[in-house]
Amino acid sequence: MAQSYSVTLEDSGLFQSFSGSKMTTLPPLPMTRPKLMDLARQKLPCSSGPIPSSQLIKEKEDIDHYVEVNFKGLSKEEVAAYRNSYMKNICVDMLRDGYHKSFTELFGLMKQWETLRVAARRRSIFWLQKPLEDQPDKLDYFYYHLTRAEAAERKGYFEEVYNNLYALACFFDNAEDKWVRNHFYERCFQIAQLIKIDGGRKEAEAHAHMGLFYEEEGQLLEAAEHYEAFHQLTQGRIWKDETDRFLNLWACESLLRTYRLLSDKMLENKEYKQAIKILIKASEIAKEGNNKKMEGEALYYLGLAHLAAEEQDTAMAVLNAYSKISTDLNDDLSLGRAYEAIAKVLQSQGQMTEAIQYLKKVVNLTKNNFQSLDVVKASTMLGDIYNEKGHYNKASEYFQQAFDTTIELMNLSLLDETKVHYGIAKAHRMMLTMNNYIETADLTSLNHLLSWKERRSDIDLDLVVGVSRGSATENMAQNSEHLEELTRSPDNQKKETE
Repeated sequence: MAQSYSVTLEDSGLFQSFSGSKMTTLPPLPMTRPKLMDLARQKLPCSSGPIPSSQLIKEKEDIDHYVEVNFKGLSKEEVAAYRNSYMKNICVDMLRDGYHKSFTELFGLMKQWETLRVAARRRSIFWLQKPLEDQPDKLDYFYYHLTRAEAAERKGYFEEVYNNLYALACFFDNAEDKWVRNHFYERCFQIAQLIKIDGGRKEAEAHAHMGLFYEEEGQLLEAAEHYEAFHQLTQGRIWKDETDRFLNLWACESLLRTYRLLSDKMLENKEYKQAIKILIKASEIAKEGNNKKMEGEALYYLGLAHLAAEEQDTAMAVLNAYSKISTDLNDDLSLGRAYEAIAKVLQSQGQMTEAIQYLKKVVNLTKNNFQSLDVVKASTMLGDIYNEKGHYNKASEYFQQAFDTTIELMNLSLLDETKVHYGIAKAHRMMLTMNNYIETADLTSLNHLLSWKERRSDIDLDLVVGVSRGSATENMAQNSEHLEELTRSPDNQKKETE
């Protein structure tokens, strides 16, 4: 059998817990290697870069010369260790020591590794992932944990099997090797079903890892199933991870995130009832988590779903509950989101004056908290409302505020959008001015029109004097009121007649 190792898993600090979607980077593995691995390791090059063919030829000649001179003093194993690759020596050690399952799994992973590497290399000339045989540290981790897992499985110590497989999943949790991590997540899930002495904790964690795997793959229904099992297994438990966070809270957060992603797809497909149903379920889970911020988030998305389904009264009630939670938490950013959503509901109901009041609150809150994108959104909404009401000066003011903020952000796509809004509002304002000059029909107005035609710049109403100025101002006010009547909703007109 293989020689014993100098450290245990606990000593080497390998048990780093999964938290959210990121694993802790694990340190190199200190270990006493079997004979072939140790001999082969000694001949590994120090540089990780490409080795010139001349150097490889020289090394082979040196080895051949050493074997020729000292052949009688070397065993076949020692000769093989110097001639074979490090990966081959690891495989030989596994088979020699009776770890056939570990060899089969490692060999399968090596084949898949090379297939994926070659496929990625064809897609991009900048793909620099090295072959597995050129990464001895990773091969050490494979050997160490696979053989320990196999030995523990023979004795029926499934919790130790799980710990070793999970350590491998942690080690390979990076963008380049994520598929290896997912392989060991699946292995952990299979082994967790056999552990009966921990009350289901390992099974719960395995469901969490599988949920993350499917979520990253975009398979949200499968992810939701695993997160639901995770949530069910942690209900009423006081289990915590290494960051002192309750596993049940972790389950609630993961489940809410998946439900929201599912509801977004349903809303895109106009499946409003299904989206509302799943968000109501999310809201109930959030209450169970005993986290007010999480509960408020669930109410926010539920309110938006009711608004999309044109259930304005229900949406208003839900969003008011969200704004109350945000106020109690003294969370200005969440309160700003609540006010913005409420303004959208009021706008859909034709209550423009109330919507404007809420949006002005949003602008003040977001400015105080330096949330430039929210300032742009709220200012654009205010500009749209004033533009519809025919108050073009106000519309231009808020569109300009949005435009100036996007200049500070250096967001080109948003800059173009706000520029168009601002230009339209200025054109509407200029249209009223031009119309007033034309209707006044005196010499001064004609001169202003001719001057504008030559310069193509903005016309200032203050340039109009005497009777013409008064007439122009009066006409502008009348036109503004007329436009406001045209854009006013039928419901509001009916209320006024009553």
